[in-house]
Amino acid sequence: MPYIKRDDKGLVVAMSAIAADGFEEELPGDSPDIARFLASQQAANSLDATDQDFVRVLEDLVELLIDKGIILFTELPESAQQKIMRRQQLREEMAGKLDLIGDD
Repeated sequence: MPYIKRDDKGLVVAMSAIAADGFEEELPGDSPDIARFLASQQAANSLDATDQDFVRVLEDLVELLIDKGIILFTELPESAQQKIMRRQQLREEMAGKLDLIGDD
């Protein structure tokens, strides 16, 4: 049976396989409180996954606007420029690691 931590409203906010600080209450695995907690975690994970996809869409949109001359890269805030360049660099590094055959 999992140990749980509740918030001020009595809702389950975390689970643990072992008793630990803040995880003193033990509930059966089929408890409705645990089912609600797990459902909320699944919804949060789904939102995170779509956020990652949406970030890629925004990157592609910014690149398209720059390519068409609608905006200039230098018009973006410095922090946005740095983030875009870092993500492009990471993607290039990942693409290089995935090139298992090479040009030989």
